[in-house]
Amino acid sequence: MRLSDFLKDRIGAYLIAGCAWLAVLIFLFAYHVPPEAVIIISVILLLALIISESITFIKKSRFYNSLETALDGLDKKYLIAEMLEEPDFAEGRILCDTIHETDKAMLEHINEYKAANEQFREFIEMWVHEVKLPVASLQLMCHNDGNTRYSSQLHRIDDYIENVLYYARSGSAEKDYVIRETSLRRVFADTAVRCREELQERGVSISTEGLDTDVMTDSKWLSYIFGQLISNSMKYFSPDREPEISVKAEVTADRTVVRFRDNGIGIPESDLPYIFEKTFTGQNGRTHSKSTGMGLYIIKKLCGKLGHSITAESVQDSYTEIMITFGNNDLLKMN
Repeated sequence: MRLSDFLKDRIGAYLIAGCAWLAVLIFLFAYHVPPEAVIIISVILLLALIISESITFIKKSRFYNSLETALDGLDKKYLIAEMLEEPDFAEGRILCDTIHETDKAMLEHINEYKAANEQFREFIEMWVHEVKLPVASLQLMCHNDGNTRYSSQLHRIDDYIENVLYYARSGSAEKDYVIRETSLRRVFADTAVRCREELQERGVSISTEGLDTDVMTDSKWLSYIFGQLISNSMKYFSPDREPEISVKAEVTADRTVVRFRDNGIGIPESDLPYIFEKTFTGQNGRTHSKSTGMGLYIIKKLCGKLGHSITAESVQDSYTEIMITFGNNDLLKMN
């Protein structure tokens, strides 16, 4: 609190005090009080006012300055109620009580929403597990009958169901993953086998390089990420050339970078900065395939939860390359 702000706030009280002082002077002169006595009384009143206002300013300034300092130092501003010390003036105590009450009400309100959100997430997870059973049965029936007409569409349905599940879990992914040494080759091979029917149907050739290495991650989440990248590539292959996907791992002392590259239609330069944003479909999503804009967004979110970084490079009508960077942490490996 600045002195100028305090004085401006108190200007009304000072005007009233000045009027009272003038009334006292008139009264004293009316009773023929000696000028020396009038001066002494005026000085006493002025000193009393100055001392009283100084004490009030010091108390308020100390409290509000500490409040501003604590607030500036907090990332989560709503925790300010826990940082406040009990002030020694009435206005400050009222403010503290008000902040505590509003903070309590806010937390109760948030907890209600958290509980409702958790119930909805649990319902979605249950629904996904239930609906995957008939989809898996239909896929098995198509495979046993040798009928591949509906396999690709069932696979797309299964992918969309997976998106719902992983999006629902991505908000609390830390409760559902285990970081351990994971073989890149094994995870990618399992993912490619899961997508083999659609890959074979589209005539996609896959090449790998340097995948004989381990990274610190969760195998289930990484498999989902690889599956989404394969699915995205198959949506945007170019009709002018044979579809190809290459996966390459580059290992350095402090990190491992996995480069997932396809020779599809690429991403326009204007769209590239936004491809990881929620529901962004861009030019390709409008002209080549129906897209929800959620796949890469979920991948980005999961990579953030797992401690990995993800970036993209692309040249339109040439290629798209997604880079996932894993940190090499020896301490985690020893655990």
